[in-house]
Amino acid sequence: MAKRDFYDVLGVSRGADADEVKKAYRTKARNLHPDRNKDNPGAEAEFKQVNEAYEILKDPEKKAAYDQFGHAAFEGGGPQRGGFGGFAHQDFRSSFSDVFDDLFGEVMGGRSGRGGRQRAARGEDLRYNLQVSLEDAYSGIEKTIEVAAAASCSSCGGTGAQSGTEPTVCPTCSGMGKVRAQQSIFTVERTCPTCSGTGQIVSNPCPSCGGSGRERINRSISVNIPSGVETGTRFRLAGKGEAGQRGGPAGDLYIFVNVREHPLFARDGQDLYCKVPVSMATAALGGDIEVPTIDGGRSRVRIPEGSQSGRQMRLRGKGMPALRGGGPGDMFIELAAETPVNLTSRQKSLLREFDSLGSDNNPESSSFLSKVKSFWDNIKS
Repeated sequence: MAKRDFYDVLGVSRGADADEVKKAYRTKARNLHPDRNKDNPGAEAEFKQVNEAYEILKDPEKKAAYDQFGHAAFEGGGPQRGGFGGFAHQDFRSSFSDVFDDLFGEVMGGRSGRGGRQRAARGEDLRYNLQVSLEDAYSGIEKTIEVAAAASCSSCGGTGAQSGTEPTVCPTCSGMGKVRAQQSIFTVERTCPTCSGTGQIVSNPCPSCGGSGRERINRSISVNIPSGVETGTRFRLAGKGEAGQRGGPAGDLYIFVNVREHPLFARDGQDLYCKVPVSMATAALGGDIEVPTIDGGRSRVRIPEGSQSGRQMRLRGKGMPALRGGGPGDMFIELAAETPVNLTSRQKSLLREFDSLGSDNNPESSSFLSKVKSFWDNIKS
């Protein structure tokens, strides 16, 4: 059976450049890998064809020979330029190593390509728990916080090397930060034990940071807290975390907001609740009271005649603002009728006189007594 054209195998045109060839190969290899096609016996054979095609087309010299002579360039009777003959025994291992690097290189060490150096390590993220008052959460506020974090060493500029010297390339990994071991058809990479993955050796460490390239400092950071935040709201300040090692990018700082409890208001989302005590006479006869609002103002509320404890009244738009736009919540007033204490003899006498005039004025008591009588009657029957 005649071999398929290598360009057709990869699905690229003859004018495709190296990046197009590599991209097409990665897609094909990922989709046809035997581990993903256990129920497709033909996938392995096609997978090998893809590897064979890539082994030729990724190499400029081999690609030029193939473009001129086709498959004959790599068969016993064809030209053997550059020692191309016999590559078929190595193509699967070599090509799979390439796709293994490309697909998993960043996870296994952040390298770019087979010969690239390991990227400098990114700094760690930091968390800061910020306490704010309910008033601050209502109006929004700008706060300055103190954060202890690792920063690039001011003496060595983050290199870790003493002034006047520079780090040298690690001889074990040649600066890649990884060492390889061949296991069957797989190429396994591990962190270099000599340089701990940095790819460099610091022979003369900086005396200020001990060769780490970082020093611990306290930083003042301004944080803008918008109105409407609530407990659990989180903000990310990019690049405000720990400095990276050996010039690596800094991590991020995450601000977690906690809104303190308020002595007057309880919060439920955007709504506020305020429990307001009223005298027994005001609850019975009705009247006007003034209640505080979260913006520092006050609102006049009319108490209906005969109001009971627990009755709620709504003040529209007097709650908390929405964090990401929208109208404000409401404020709910909950009445708590007070029982008077420390009565004078005259007050006690008047209350007894009032009580003797009848019980029709106490609807809840009448309802309760009716339920009790019905309960006792059921027990007797």
